[in-house]
Amino acid sequence: MAKRNEALDHAPARRAPAAPARPAAVRVPELDRVIHERIRLAVISALAVNDALTFTELKALLDTTDGNLSVHARKLEEAGYVVCEKGFAGRVPRTVYRLTGPGRRALEKYLTHMEAIIQATRRG
Repeated sequence: MAKRNEALDHAPARRAPAAPARPAAVRVPELDRVIHERIRLAVISALAVNDALTFTELKALLDTTDGNLSVHARKLEEAGYVVCEKGFAGRVPRTVYRLTGPGRRALEKYLTHMEAIIQATRRG
């Protein structure tokens, strides 16, 4: 058996220097999950700068598929952020989307939130 060194048993334990105090974590409010998805954000943004866009115009602008745009547009409709008007141009079906008041307010809130995150990140 190894002999114990009694001096080591009674020596004070060495501690690592204390880390500098970190500021308390800032709780970031939840982003609007309806808008935060890439295609839905693009649809809302496009409609914010255009009075109205057809399904065909949105599809070309966003370079997406019919199915993908349909699913995302429906989510925005269900949230009350866009309205969809279906009709005909001659014999050709035509779907037109417009941004609603709640949709514009949701986009403004989202943009304000993102700007705050960007500013906090730049200060950090």
